[in-house]
Amino acid sequence: MSIEAKEEFRPKIVAFCCNWCSYAGADLAGSSRLAYPADVKIIRVPCSCRVNPMFILRAFEKGADGVILCGCHPGDCHYSTGNYYARRRMTLLFSMLDYIGVENGRTRVEWVSAAEGVKFSTTMNEFVEKVRSLGKNVRLEDLRCRNL
Repeated sequence: MSIEAKEEFRPKIVAFCCNWCSYAGADLAGSSRLAYPADVKIIRVPCSCRVNPMFILRAFEKGADGVILCGCHPGDCHYSTGNYYARRRMTLLFSMLDYIGVENGRTRVEWVSAAEGVKFSTTMNEFVEKVRSLGKNVRLEDLRCRNL
């Protein structure tokens, strides 16, 4: 049995976090020493509405097993209505991903404020466990760039 076969599956997670709330919530989780898996790679964006659905498809193409978008609570967006646009875009993207066969649990949208470090940590732990239970993302594997 090879060494790779003995290793536990650790999903690669990409988290798009808005600068004003979710990223600050992640910072609070870190400074409060609340644990969440190191496999979560955070990408800070100015607002959740700045996340183009192509970014999420690109993350899957590059090998992500799960992608989560975190933004301000509706009504609390620093840019007034940005998270409403993000919510609409993600609803359309999720229906497209469902159509092409990507499991529903591989993507998620969550609203986390700057004061919710515990919620950020809990959300990331739950999401990683959900993606771990789904296993490796092989559905979009044919889109990935391969080195020949």
